[in-house]
Amino acid sequence: MMNTLGHTANYWIDKLQLKEHPEGGYYNEVYRSEKIINLPEYKGPRNACTLIYYLLKGSQYSSFHKINSDEIWHFYAGSSLSLYILNSNLKVIKLGKNMDKGEIFHIVIKSNSWFAASVDDPASYCLVGCVVSPGFDYHDWEIGDKDILCEKYPQHKSIIMKLSK
Repeated sequence: MMNTLGHTANYWIDKLQLKEHPEGGYYNEVYRSEKIINLPEYKGPRNACTLIYYLLKGSQYSSFHKINSDEIWHFYAGSSLSLYILNSNLKVIKLGKNMDKGEIFHIVIKSNSWFAASVDDPASYCLVGCVVSPGFDYHDWEIGDKDILCEKYPQHKSIIMKLSK
């Protein structure tokens, strides 16, 4: 799993000190704002912003989940990545560096949107950054239940079953 720079997924896992993430892949939180904010829709104070490095390799995926905050994903290295965003319909966004193929460098995922991600080239990996504001807190995070999601979005059952734990 090597990219054009000669770096492998394991190189980035070691170099960035990534550890396993509960929804799939690897991550390391590299920034947590010292500024604390209080908003009525959150259960307690939150940091203004957080940032993680996040890596998926091969057939790994980020399982359908949602958070109470907006999340900005931005592409760094490796293969392109598909983000699947479920609201009233399914939107598929490609993060990557090939603008001629419709890939983009970053995407804002609105708060409380169900979303998942997978690497487009199973022989590669994708390294991204994820900024969450207000900052990430596990109290605001919910992993999707595939049965409930399939009941709510039956027209997208195949992708929900593929990208849910």
